[in-house]
Parts: sequence; C-alpha cells; structure tokens
Amino acid sequence: MKKKIKVCIVRSKYNETSQLLKTATQELKKKKISYKVIEVPGAFEIPVVIARNINKFDGFIALGSIIRGDTPNFDFISSAITNGLIQLSILSKKPIGNAVLTCLNKKQAKLRVKKGYEAAIAVSEVFNVK
Repeated sequence: MKKKIKVCIVRSKYNETSQLLKTATQELKKKKISYKVIEVPGAFEIPVVIARNINKFDGFIALGSIIRGDTPNFDFISSAITNGLIQLSILSKKPIGNAVLTCLNKKQAKLRVKKGYEAAIAVSEVFNVK
C-alpha cells in the first residue's frame, strides 16, 4: 500500500496571500494529497517554521508576498528566505515549493496568484521522481 503524502503549507499573513493559498489547496485536493496550513506573521518566519516541522511532513509549500519598498530590505529578506528554503530542502531531502512572491508592487502580486498552484504542482511531481 502506498503511503499517504502529507504536505504542510506555511503561509505568511503579511500582505495578501489568500489567493495563493486557494490555488495551492485546489491542486493538492485534486491530487488527493493531504495538507495542513500553518500561518506565520511574515514571510521571513516561513523557513524557521518549516525547519521546526521538517520531520512531520513529506513536503512543504511556502506562501508569502514581499513587495518592494523604498529600502534595500526587500533584497535582504527575499535572499534570506530563498536561501533558507533551498538549504532546508537539500538537507532534509524533502520538496519545498516556493511561492513567496517578490514583486515590485501590489498589482504585480495580484497577477501572480497562480504561483501557489505552481508550487503545489512542483512538490507533488517530486514525489513521483525516482
């Protein structure tokens, strides 16, 4: 019997991410993959929450939205999150779909809500790779 895959979606509450969540969960339901959603204050907290839960799930989806402001903070936060996620994925040998948007403005973020779906596809397809 095939093991039931469990995915954890870690979703930032900062900026609007509900549509990212909707597109990701629709795809997981379609593929009959069970999931749990954990909400965090901001995107910067996503890697640490994944690290704390790394042994409880088979894969993860990171959902967040970072909008460029007037300071270089955008670049530092974006790089730190991306580096944290890839390091966790490699060390744990578990897929982490990255749908942490890095956008220049809110309009751009709204146009990229399909990235939640794409992250769910990426994670689900990794389970089929030998």
